[in-house]
Amino acid sequence: MNISVIGAGAWGTTLAILLAENKHEVTLWAYEPELVASLKEFRENKKFLPGFPLGKTIRLTGSPQAAADAEIFFLAVPTQFLRRVAGQFSTIIGERAIVVCASKGIEEKTLKLPLEILGEELKTRRLCALSGPNLSSEIARGLPAATVVASADGEAANKVQACLMNERFRVYTNADPIGVQLGGALKNVIAIAAGVADGLKLGDNAKAGLLIRGMAEIARLGAVMGARPETFAGLSGMGDLITTCSSKLSRNHQVGEKLAAGMKLADILKEMTAVAEGAPTAAAARALGKKLSIPLPIIEEVFEVLYENKDPYRAISSLMARTATSE
Repeated sequence: MNISVIGAGAWGTTLAILLAENKHEVTLWAYEPELVASLKEFRENKKFLPGFPLGKTIRLTGSPQAAADAEIFFLAVPTQFLRRVAGQFSTIIGERAIVVCASKGIEEKTLKLPLEILGEELKTRRLCALSGPNLSSEIARGLPAATVVASADGEAANKVQACLMNERFRVYTNADPIGVQLGGALKNVIAIAAGVADGLKLGDNAKAGLLIRGMAEIARLGAVMGARPETFAGLSGMGDLITTCSSKLSRNHQVGEKLAAGMKLADILKEMTAVAEGAPTAAAARALGKKLSIPLPIIEEVFEVLYENKDPYRAISSLMARTATSE
């Protein structure tokens, strides 16, 4: 198939490599002219995914028009920039094209999920969400992994499954795009909390409790927003949560560890090359919880540590001192 990947961060680049390996015609689009020039010169993404060569069949471009002939578009850009990038492709992506959103987050200004944003900006309604425990560098190395593609359009989901799946990358379909998107977005916030717990050396018991109660918050919000409870027990829920909260490769986990070491968010972000989606998502999720009157205590504490300079030890104490309740 003819496929365009929009966004040349670590995940977008990994998807391009994977799709080219599956013998598709792949175009990789990057916003930054200097990144496009570097990709063409070195046939490698030295900024976001160093050490993994880009196959000779992958076309590299900074022109939206150069990606116009695709049957499937993968959008792999940070959620806070998704609307702007989608706008650049609004006249290029036709009504019959399939669009797969690989972004994980909630738009801070509107409190909308990625597929809602794309539904407003694009003509097509063949929209899918891609999510799961998918660390880019592991997949680029050829290590086995599994993911979920979710859509209200079953035929579109099946086509995406067929184009992505191979012997080292297993793809499942799912009919609950709201749940899949929420799991992928909110686990990044919980991963920041897990990084704080690891940075403070609070132990495995504390971290296990944090993950489970974090998943309870995700499922609680999901239930009100129309997600299916069983989705959160799957790859895009518990699977992604476990990986992101445990791996040293997780950017959001790294943010939490640095917060525990006494760094402030602004200084942490200055050091990072790639975007940690959990920081803006914490603000959006907190606002969404308040709007819907859903208690989200862990997300609330992460927000206060990130944006109100609350001491991480005090945040943990606040969680432990909450009124007793049932599970």
